[in-house]
Amino acid sequence: MPANVNAQSGAIASTPETPSTLTSYLDAIAGAATFDLSGLPRDYFTTAEHNDVSWVQTIFQALGLQSLLLSSLRLEGFRYAVIHGNDCRAIVIRQRSQYLALLLHQSQTTAVSEAFIRWLQDFDAETLTTHSRFQSS
Repeated sequence: MPANVNAQSGAIASTPETPSTLTSYLDAIAGAATFDLSGLPRDYFTTAEHNDVSWVQTIFQALGLQSLLLSSLRLEGFRYAVIHGNDCRAIVIRQRSQYLALLLHQSQTTAVSEAFIRWLQDFDAETLTTHSRFQSS
């Protein structure tokens, strides 16, 4: 992911999701990373088409900035952030016990919908360890 990124949080499109759309979410993932709740990286998952994990540094910095903003501005309710790059975008969501970041190709992704956010909140990154497209890095 290039250094030229911007971050946004919150805006959810209200496009309807079909069951086939829900099952294709996993196919749109080019990479994944998990972070503990303090923002430290834990696991990385790459795919054959995108085995570079340099984008994880951008997510690490975004989580640090998010933590600083939450503590200094006393903001509550962080749900997710979208970080846009030239070819990819990353979506970072807070789950119960970790942050999950997914790298998605711009050309393969649709609007960030409420259904996609719900899917991310419930997504178990451990499933990537047995999925044929992903390698643990």
